[in-house]
Amino acid sequence: MEFTSGSIAELVAARWGDHRPGLWCEDRTLTHHQVAAGAAARAALLTELLPPGAEPHLGVLLDNTPEYPLWLGAAALARAAVAGINPTRRGPELARDILHTECRVLITEPAHLPLLQALDLPGVRILLTGSDEYEALLAPYAEARPDPSRATPADRLLLYFTSGSTGAPKAAICTQGRLAAAGRSLAAQFTVRPEDVHYICMPMFHGNAVIADWAPALAAGAGVALRRRFSASGFLADVRAFRATYFTYVGRAIQYVLATEPCPDDRDNPLRLGFGTEAGTADAAAFERRFGVRLVEGYGSSEGGAAVQWSPGTPAGAVGRAVPGLVVLDPETGRERPAARFDDGGRLLNGDEAIGELVNRGPSPFEGYWRNPGAEAERRRDGAYWTGDLFCRDADGYLYFAGRADDRLRVDGENLAAAMIENILTRYEGAHAVAVYAVPDPVTGDQVMATIAGSFDPVAFAGFLAAQPDLGTKMAPRFVRVVDRMPVTATNKIHRALLRREGVHCTDPVWWRPPGEPTYRCMTPEEAEGPLVTTRGPSQVRRQGLEPRTR
Repeated sequence: MEFTSGSIAELVAARWGDHRPGLWCEDRTLTHHQVAAGAAARAALLTELLPPGAEPHLGVLLDNTPEYPLWLGAAALARAAVAGINPTRRGPELARDILHTECRVLITEPAHLPLLQALDLPGVRILLTGSDEYEALLAPYAEARPDPSRATPADRLLLYFTSGSTGAPKAAICTQGRLAAAGRSLAAQFTVRPEDVHYICMPMFHGNAVIADWAPALAAGAGVALRRRFSASGFLADVRAFRATYFTYVGRAIQYVLATEPCPDDRDNPLRLGFGTEAGTADAAAFERRFGVRLVEGYGSSEGGAAVQWSPGTPAGAVGRAVPGLVVLDPETGRERPAARFDDGGRLLNGDEAIGELVNRGPSPFEGYWRNPGAEAERRRDGAYWTGDLFCRDADGYLYFAGRADDRLRVDGENLAAAMIENILTRYEGAHAVAVYAVPDPVTGDQVMATIAGSFDPVAFAGFLAAQPDLGTKMAPRFVRVVDRMPVTATNKIHRALLRREGVHCTDPVWWRPPGEPTYRCMTPEEAEGPLVTTRGPSQVRRQGLEPRTR
């Protein structure tokens, strides 16, 4: 797909001569001009450091510090690509990410240097920000000016890793043109103004922070305020200190902010809007009541292959209306799924036939994965882009998110949506966060398991379930794991792969409702290992006399 929105290099160079404050981080403030100048100096240095003939790739292993956007701008000017390196990765996995993306230069900081000391990284030059060597390398280029003339929209700019829950993370490609187009589109959608300040508290090694927060600020000439790492307790103080008007979020971030102690003046803040995914209808409403700030839930696959935008009139629980080309298909047959039907209480009546994978048969900006043709072929099938995400679509064309394909549950032959069960369970008064996932059962196909962060009363929970009009008979969790804090990934998404892998075999309390019993009771170690509980993979099923059913 061709992009007509120009390059990121042009947007970086456009800030030259703009002496308004443009970048804040802790006690440091840079003007837009200083940001453009810093990017130009680093671009000149990068051009000298990259070996001739090598892929023009640099790794960035940093917290959200000013160096991160400076190197993004530098890469754009130098026609290079940034591989965002996840600092929560360790050992061989960390080395694999750096070497797989063929980084010849790695930018890091003292806090992360210990992660690299035992790694074998042949051909990789490490630059330590803030060091004397680093400053000496930059000094000759202090007077460099940004020159965007060589950059093109087709130049690779980002190699950002998608979730590795089903294998090694894949490095998705994003060109300057796609990122510039996304930035301009979001800036227009949310009427971003030069006087706005975008608060970036999500990690910049992830696509969300760069594509949905940094890029629209750059496109509109707005300011950017950085938080090294997300902090729920520091969220409102940062917003007020930086006069932030916009922020993005992913995963459980909104729940963590809502879990902080309310104050009478919470609504005294400059925020206009929050944009993200996975907050859920109930938390979005609670956030607006408490802080006076509307959250807009959107959907966009990490790779850019499909997107759904909220618009006025979107029903509660829906993400937005499907644009032409977006369809919900049966992943096995490729046939389109029937329209979803809901009762007056919002309960999905035909999940078994309505839930399928969201597929984009129209134009797709997906630009592939770096050196991963197998994963790329999985996404591109039959001339369409398969998202790997489950949805259902109502008769009016509105789409409802039902979880990742890995989150599919099939209980007694009925397809269930993990995301929809979670939306119901979040109403439980003791729950700060909820995750729903399948555990295999050779008789029913799957059993529903939930992990709840917060307090749990087995009698009250059973009564709560019975009172929910939109909870189907097969949706009630058979198993409930209770945790103090939900395990999350570095991007604040629930670590579902870990929860599925552990099942009932964990150190946390697990409550269960045995077949035929009306209430939950705490599972004993003997029950966890006994023949009535099946939470292992098909090759490990131990239920006597039964073979696992294939799906």
